[in-house]
Amino acid sequence: MVKQKNHTARNASYKAHRNGIKKGIKQRYMALKGRCPRFLRNQRFVKQAQRRQRIEAEAAADGGQ
Repeated sequence: MVKQKNHTARNASYKAHRNGIKKGIKQRYMALKGRCPRFLRNQRFVKQAQRRQRIEAEAAADGGQ
């Protein structure tokens, strides 16, 4: 005779769908861990240059008024 049932999914699916099965929260930015270091270094320099250009453009716009 069987003393104990090991597993049943009889009610699990019903309970899971009562409040809906939700997707996981998607991250805004992908992790950079394990990425190509050459790419990351270049990306850092590009961000610095863009920041500098934006500051200069804002200064030129403010100075022109």
